Amino acid sequence: MPVVTSAVGWQRRPEIIAAQRRSVRLLILGQVLGSFGMGAAPSVGVLLAEQVTNSETMAGLARTSMTLGAALAGIPLAVLATHGGRRVALSIGWFVAAVGAAVLIGAAITDNAALMIGGMLLFGCGTAVGLQSRFAATDLVLPALRGRTLSFVVWSGTLGTVLGPNLGEPGEWVSRRLGLPPLAGAFVISIVVLVVAGLLIMIMLRPDPLLTAARYEVRADGHTGRASIREVFATLWSIGPARFALLTVIGAHLSMVSLMTMTPVQLSHHGSTLTIVGITISIHVLGMYALSPLVGYASDRIGPVRVIMIGQLIFLSSTLIAIMSAGAAGWTMLSLFLLGLGWSCGTVPGSIMLTESVPAPIRPSAQGVVDSAMNGFAALAALISGPIFAAVGFGGLSLIAVLVAVPLLAYAVRMDRRIIVPLAPSVDPD
Repeated sequence: MPVVTSAVGWQRRPEIIAAQRRSVRLLILGQVLGSFGMGAAPSVGVLLAEQVTNSETMAGLARTSMTLGAALAGIPLAVLATHGGRRVALSIGWFVAAVGAAVLIGAAITDNAALMIGGMLLFGCGTAVGLQSRFAATDLVLPALRGRTLSFVVWSGTLGTVLGPNLGEPGEWVSRRLGLPPLAGAFVISIVVLVVAGLLIMIMLRPDPLLTAARYEVRADGHTGRASIREVFATLWSIGPARFALLTVIGAHLSMVSLMTMTPVQLSHHGSTLTIVGITISIHVLGMYALSPLVGYASDRIGPVRVIMIGQLIFLSSTLIAIMSAGAAGWTMLSLFLLGLGWSCGTVPGSIMLTESVPAPIRPSAQGVVDSAMNGFAALAALISGPIFAAVGFGGLSLIAVLVAVPLLAYAVRMDRRIIVPLAPSVDPD
């Protein structure tokens, strides 16, 4: 018969520690490759949408479609993870994103808006994979180290996401060699990188971290891990810290996407070259990912709620600079860097709070629900960002972040400084 042990006893076993280290290394490598492959979307993808639709109002359609694709993929990927493990879910997600990149090449060739929308929907699956990879890193780790471990996987996307938006120039070189339209070449590079990421995870992520953790966790609360999405959401909403985490990650993603979506168009209208657009987006994603280990460490040390409060203040600073920038590239770069840092200070601690708050058996499903919700609201923000930009300019669009940050800051102030989450009992299987 299984012997009941302490809640974290099994996570100290040598074979579990070894499996955790191997999983994190593979997740980091997959994240680097995948984020590089996905990097063309914020710069080249938005310009492709403007070219295909011939409308700045519709330029946000690319980001909307991609973010909606991530929202639609979040729950199916979580279901795949629950039944088949992280290896199956993450690898399939990268492959679907590669198919999306191929469809976008077709859109660039034909100037077909339907292909552009469909390609971005499929391409958005890669965003969902990148988000769920951060949760996969915490499946086997000790609770006290979750913040740092999760943030290192987030941080590992720095190289890819900084270099990815600059695929415009090498993409044009590839296009010339293959006889493709100038904006198509970046997605040729994406296909290659995303397929490699998928194969890496499919072949090498063994033992599967989620399936390994499931062998040890007691389901004394009656959860089977196969609850309906409605039941999962009801459980998530009924837990105060989990509810706050949900609202935090939704707010962070909504603010970030609404502004980043129209940044390439804003810079282009003020005379910036494709290279400047790529550099600006790179600085933005540097803010999102480069400091995430410090954000994770701070979340472990001073608590995620305080870090979230800092994040909302950073969002407000970014908004003020965006309003004052008037299209100047230097000020826009600074604003976008702070926008990315605010996203990190919301997403990392919010993800930690979620992981620590919900029952272990429904944790993957809850993670999928949260990722789908955050991308769903962000898709709405991306959809309306074009018309808002056309009506009131980039400064007016920036006020969205204010409308999100102020209520979240007030909510965080009311939260307890220290949140204690009971740990579920665990077993050592025979």
